[in-house]
Amino acid sequence: MDETSKRFFTEARRVIPGGVNSPVRACRNVDSEPLFIAKAAGCRLTDADGREYIDFVLSWGPMILGHAEPSVTAALHAAIERGTSYGAPCPDEVALAEEICAALPGVEMIRMVNSGTEAAMSALRLARGVTGRDKVVKFVGCYHGHADPFLAAAGSGVATFAIPGTPGIPAAVTADTLLVPYNDIDAARECFAAHGAQTAAVIVEPVAANMGLVPPVPGFLETLRSLSREHGALLIFDEVITGFRAAYGGAQERFGIAPDLTVLGKIIGGGLPVGAFGGKKEYMEQVAPDGPVYQAGTLSGNPLAMAAGLAALRKLKSLDYQELERRTQAFAAELGHILRSKGVAVRTPSLSSMFGIFFTDRDVRNMDDTRRCDQRRFTDFYKQMRARGIYLAPSAFETGMTSFAHREKDFADTLDAARAIVFDC
Repeated sequence: MDETSKRFFTEARRVIPGGVNSPVRACRNVDSEPLFIAKAAGCRLTDADGREYIDFVLSWGPMILGHAEPSVTAALHAAIERGTSYGAPCPDEVALAEEICAALPGVEMIRMVNSGTEAAMSALRLARGVTGRDKVVKFVGCYHGHADPFLAAAGSGVATFAIPGTPGIPAAVTADTLLVPYNDIDAARECFAAHGAQTAAVIVEPVAANMGLVPPVPGFLETLRSLSREHGALLIFDEVITGFRAAYGGAQERFGIAPDLTVLGKIIGGGLPVGAFGGKKEYMEQVAPDGPVYQAGTLSGNPLAMAAGLAALRKLKSLDYQELERRTQAFAAELGHILRSKGVAVRTPSLSSMFGIFFTDRDVRNMDDTRRCDQRRFTDFYKQMRARGIYLAPSAFETGMTSFAHREKDFADTLDAARAIVFDC
């Protein structure tokens, strides 16, 4: 089984650290080896051995339309024929910026970059430049990419491997990162009471998606909005995952809260490498060349990513997010019912086209709750589902994703796979 993937993995480990180009892909946390993917279409992946899987990872979020969506593919083919990189402005970057600004309540201007990490790093630099302050409030378990200031108590891949998060990073760099538990309103208030005058920004995933799926409790985001205003700090929403997924206008549309700055990636590139940071005009005009806060990138606004992203957003604008949420919610609820019928404790929350799988008998509100879940049970579940053709994220700290390409049969086949699981209780 998986012989071709095993051969590729053996070869990869000789020339790539760990045999992968992003750590969680190694599948170590679930006692497995990675599958090497040969192709993808719709919500299905085909591995190097020709085996097909229903995909609930979706390239970790970008493929909300499914893989190889025809309008995105056509736009990309046309863009390739015009050249792959100019190092100069192109028409599609203007059109994509206009689409994003029109969709997200907190974005009046936007700067394209090449990854979510680069976008978060740049947004923090801008906040520090605007306020003249150094400190940033970050929530334990939220992941904002691998830039130095954000790897203190990061979630997702760092949590998966139980890495402290800061080897190779000078202590002085993370000294200005103030850590607060996610969803803890009182702790946020205490942090601002103690450090508000020195705080440049508070950055948050409005829906935490790197400690499993953890929605904000009522009043949490509203409190961050009021605290940041009261203390003269900027509120940054990291919508790399939730942008155009929690709603077309992101979590800020869904929850009715406009941040000062927004970090984007994934969906806005239509499956190509991309990132962006945007926000209110008064802040974005401080970015070079208009202002003193420097940011640059050779491949920023790359014509291929701009064309694919523009096609993706135009397609998404016509689709029914509420219907996808309904189907995702029904799927997650039934999955939880099936697993509980086998005598295991599990929670399967969902929001929009995202869902979580927590093997626990209590609700999950923060990173500590996620860590207390039964990781051994998740590994057992992951391996059995993968053996039955279901491709899930190989970590209990990741969020499951659905797409507009998932049909009722795909959900039904996945639930049938879950029914066949046998747990060692």
